[in-house]
Amino acid sequence: METEYATVTGHDVTTITCVCGNTVSDEGLIQANSEGMPVHLGEGTPVPPGLAEWPGDEDLYTLCPACGRVYHDTVIEETGTAPVAFTVDVAAGPIAEAIRLHWELDT
Repeated sequence: METEYATVTGHDVTTITCVCGNTVSDEGLIQANSEGMPVHLGEGTPVPPGLAEWPGDEDLYTLCPACGRVYHDTVIEETGTAPVAFTVDVAAGPIAEAIRLHWELDT
């Protein structure tokens, strides 16, 4: 299978347009860890059950909650390209629950 690429402007992860068409300003994109699990963004607050801790090494990924494609932020920042690193199930299971929790806490 050929590698899929999102559209990205420059080396800026906030400008990703996912292969499915989703963007930060559309359905949103979520910062995740190396397993595709959404990470907790709150500084100085406990990590809610269901979300992952912010990676200590700052190795972040960007998750598209619409389709489950995950992009590695370091690759985007270094190369200016956004290959799909892997996909996760966003319809059911722990990642789907973490996405729901992420949006609840974000409002």
